Amino acid sequence: MVAASTLGVLAATLVSGCARSVAANRAAKAPETSVPRIAIMSAFDAEWQALRSATQITGTQVVNNRTFYFGRLAGHDVVLLLSGFSMVNAAMSTQALLDRVPVKAIVFSGIAGGVNPGLNVGDVTVPAQWGNYQEQLFARETPQGFAPSRVTTDFGGYGMMFPQGTSVTARNAPPDSLVRRFWFPVDSVSLAVARTVAGQATLKRCIATDRCLDHTPKLVVGGNGVSGPTFVDNAAYREWVWKTFKADALDMESSAVALVAYENQVPFIAFRSLSDLAGGNEAPNEARIFGRLASENSAAVVMAFLKALPTSAFGAESRR
Repeated sequence: MVAASTLGVLAATLVSGCARSVAANRAAKAPETSVPRIAIMSAFDAEWQALRSATQITGTQVVNNRTFYFGRLAGHDVVLLLSGFSMVNAAMSTQALLDRVPVKAIVFSGIAGGVNPGLNVGDVTVPAQWGNYQEQLFARETPQGFAPSRVTTDFGGYGMMFPQGTSVTARNAPPDSLVRRFWFPVDSVSLAVARTVAGQATLKRCIATDRCLDHTPKLVVGGNGVSGPTFVDNAAYREWVWKTFKADALDMESSAVALVAYENQVPFIAFRSLSDLAGGNEAPNEARIFGRLASENSAAVVMAFLKALPTSAFGAESRR
């Protein structure tokens, strides 16, 4: 039988040992999670394989069953993660990251549907602002047509669907004050750097010897992008999106990340390469054919952007 005093010593020793072990683990992780970093995000694995392969990964952390990869890329301290598909996952993953890691800026890389009739599959777009175009009011139908109420934007509707501004907290106002906002601008410093990298990234035309685009992809910086929770493969809707928003591209995540970045006052920019034309061509949707090409073209531009981005671009207190 063990004496009570001995048990007390053993318990104290175990507690002390556990405390040292926890402290050691925390100390080991501190360099990874305390260093201010640029976050590199994509929606799904195929979109960021080239970027993850190029990153010198020094550690990982799993949060909500998603892995954060910490390391160095193109001379910058970075953290890479997948947002998951669609608006809710993108917003959730972005906020989870910002709650745990000091993030200097967010860079999103991935594919999108082309809206601008002057752009083609494989082109890379870097919009100057993003809007949540599928936050909508479904209007009451009357004998005279649809009668929307509580309209918060000047945009015309698509049938019964009328785009609304997204509710965000008001700057320089009492807590919980809300305003509606449609466009969320990207970081001006990042956009200026993106303009300088045209010609520095090699954009692919082919995924195989017999699978080539009939044009040379290009980089387009500026303009508009829109996001919503639906995959669009409809010519009429695409035409309305172009007419209404003059959007170069549409996707399912970017404006959600832009909104979270805006609320947290973290610089944001998104690079989106066109994998398909969102229903704007007569052939079947090309995303399954040229999705990987588009992903690699976006990643190539992101790499050129990071190499051109000064390490001092975002200070410790960098805010938009």
